[in-house]
Amino acid sequence: MVNNMKNRDLMIEKQAINYFQSYSYQTKIKQVRSKGRMILWVLSIKSYSMIKRSMDLIISLLLLLMLFPFLLILALMIGAESPGDFLFSQTRIGLNGKPFRFWKFRSMRFDAEQTKSQLAEKALSNGVRFKLKKDPRITRIGAVIRKLSIDELPQLWNVLIGDMSLVGPRPALPSEVSEYNRADKQRLSVVPGITCIWQVSGRSDIPFKQQVVLDIQYKLSQSVLQDIKLLLLTIPAVVLGKGAY
Repeated sequence: MVNNMKNRDLMIEKQAINYFQSYSYQTKIKQVRSKGRMILWVLSIKSYSMIKRSMDLIISLLLLLMLFPFLLILALMIGAESPGDFLFSQTRIGLNGKPFRFWKFRSMRFDAEQTKSQLAEKALSNGVRFKLKKDPRITRIGAVIRKLSIDELPQLWNVLIGDMSLVGPRPALPSEVSEYNRADKQRLSVVPGITCIWQVSGRSDIPFKQQVVLDIQYKLSQSVLQDIKLLLLTIPAVVLGKGAY
């Protein structure tokens, strides 16, 4: 009987050892799988970033070279209509809140910034953004290039040097960012871009809070295919000029 009890104890001990060894093995397998998924996720993010940056470099450089004669003529036309520089620059907020110099073709009179405060009451109620449908500061050629988004072409230089991407949330002014709440600040975790989801879906007609939602949607679903799709959708959006003013 004593031998039977010893055999039973040994069997129970062996079963316990097998159980904990099996549990430990399964735990290690789960850890390996978890680490494997994490590694694949990191690699996919890095590969996407590399492809996206390569696209930005190649496309922005090619467009700048191809469009150079047109850009030169446009610069002369802007200067002929209104005194001042043909380019307009501002400080905008980029990735992780880093400020950078943002370039556009000047579409307004040279004193536009000085007279902005006088028009504050007429600005559209679009969240933190200052927008006017019929801005008296806009020049005749400025109205055309804004309608067709041609004034944004100098931002190809911002893309080339890495401050911006072809696709991403539009970069905001420091004064706008100062009014952001916690949810709004999620836009700053993505490299800003020339075009984005709301740019091809109605542009300035879309309320600011909805713009934030669409920018966060882009952040969570970033892919090379989506970027290509948004770039292609930008063409009809620019031609139709909906929400551009």
